[in-house]
Amino acid sequence: MGLAALVAVFAVRRTGRLLVSLLLALSGVGIIVAALLGANDSAALDEKAADTSGDAASRIADLSHTGWPYAAVAAGALILAAGLLALICGRGWPAMSGRYERDGAPRPRAARRAPDPDRPEDLWKAIDRGEDPTREV
Repeated sequence: MGLAALVAVFAVRRTGRLLVSLLLALSGVGIIVAALLGANDSAALDEKAADTSGDAASRIADLSHTGWPYAAVAAGALILAAGLLALICGRGWPAMSGRYERDGAPRPRAARRAPDPDRPEDLWKAIDRGEDPTREV
């Protein structure tokens, strides 16, 4: 989601950019909190040990953890930083251009000349346009 929000920051304008930036920052905070809370959490394993052994006081004694929760914290911090940067500086960033968007108005068609039968590329272009090149005009 963070990558999609990073792209969306540049795709939207004004209020949309503010909302996407805020969402990006909040998702970074959520990643950090979830990773830190889950880094040393063994409650699910303790519950499974208690169910399996039948002893409600059973706990997992030797539990090792990997560094992945802390890698997630680092990634969350980067996403948080990107969201805050977009919140602070995003108003001055350029938005995607509407240069190639059509306004929906019909375009006038240029007059077409009859395809030259001696030029195969003219015949193929006429077929691509949906015309019958064998028909005389």
